[in-house]
Amino acid sequence: MLLFIAGLVVSGVTAFPLLWELRILSNLLGLGDTTPPVGHTGLGFWIVTVRHGLEHTYADYPWIAYGTDWLAFGHLVIAAFFIGPLIHPATSRATLFTGIIACLGVIPLAMICGPLRGIPFYWRLIDCSFGVIGIFPLVYCLKQVKRMES
Repeated sequence: MLLFIAGLVVSGVTAFPLLWELRILSNLLGLGDTTPPVGHTGLGFWIVTVRHGLEHTYADYPWIAYGTDWLAFGHLVIAAFFIGPLIHPATSRATLFTGIIACLGVIPLAMICGPLRGIPFYWRLIDCSFGVIGIFPLVYCLKQVKRMES
């Protein structure tokens, strides 16, 4: 359960400084700070495209970042809901089931909304991996709760 909570907290906290993170990632990948997306392919193209999009959007409409602030906050709030199963697992089956449903829901969301928003397929698979990976600790905890009940 701690692993699941930590994953949500890290996902939430890292949603606050998106542009800063993309600039660091661009530099680590040797894509430069100011290079345009043209001339890049694959992941490099995507990273630079997103970085440029955020740079231009934040310059003209800084309030758009408030949406990702709320996304980050949402992750932190969801993490808080899993403190109950951590402290008292026997009475938290509903929370675990809800978490499992949410993990499963990541896949259709990414596969339906991703193409509508122009998200590359490989990036949608990365998004899906959060649900796929997240389901394992929840199923494990649910099995432990069932074992405790019997």
